[in-house]
Amino acid sequence: MSWEVVRGEPDPRLRGCALRLVGFTEAPATPAVRRELPSAVVPLIVSFGAPYRVVSPDRPGEAAAPREGFVAGLGERWADTETTGPAACVQLDLTPTGAHRLLGGMPMDELAGRAVGLGDLFGAEGALLAERLHAAAGWEERFALVQGFAAARMAAAPPSAPGVLRALARLHETGGTVDVRALAAEVGWSRKHLAARFREQVGLAPKALARVLRFRRALRLLGGPGAARSAIALRCGYYDQAHFNRDFRALAGIAPGAWLRARAVDGPDAPVEWPEDG
Repeated sequence: MSWEVVRGEPDPRLRGCALRLVGFTEAPATPAVRRELPSAVVPLIVSFGAPYRVVSPDRPGEAAAPREGFVAGLGERWADTETTGPAACVQLDLTPTGAHRLLGGMPMDELAGRAVGLGDLFGAEGALLAERLHAAAGWEERFALVQGFAAARMAAAPPSAPGVLRALARLHETGGTVDVRALAAEVGWSRKHLAARFREQVGLAPKALARVLRFRRALRLLGGPGAARSAIALRCGYYDQAHFNRDFRALAGIAPGAWLRARAVDGPDAPVEWPEDG
């Protein structure tokens, strides 16, 4: 397989909404399947090569391969992406509330666990954006096109609810270990209202997002030197190592040891996985 990865700088107009910008190409000799793990990031993928096929275990009959790219909502389960030919795309990783603004206030739980094509989300604008990337002179122009598209849509969208932003920040600060009841009291809402606003502007309820954040923290620690899984389990808020192993398998579809072995085979120069924690 050959690939190229180019990193860009998020546009200042997207401050607080965009976490990472990257462009990449890959031309595998045979279809390449990659396991994408749950995260607190919503990727906007704009494709100008062969499309990616996205398969979710929760929606096995809903395999998406939109030609122009897609937006993938938050979820509590893994998904597999598969190349259908030489691929090329720009990936803009967004906060959930940033994605909510990009989508013009669309309820984010409608995207939960799904990858939805840009044509379905943005109509002709989505297809045109992909075409313009195909005709662009290079990565700098492609990055400018994608970020300009996102910035224009966000500028026309209402701001995110301060209570949601505050609760999101607390969940990230604590790695998902904050008590949801205490979190609701901190922002002055009932648990029911907090859950409803999160589903609308984030895509998952706070408890579900906390589970994902614990999992992502455990992933980072697993990749460190001399990391004992029992210590990682306790540090990340699991009851014990057995609880950690069960939850890991539920979210990743594989055991922690299998994930570490796959990571060692892929190596640090493999094409980037969508989710990175913000």
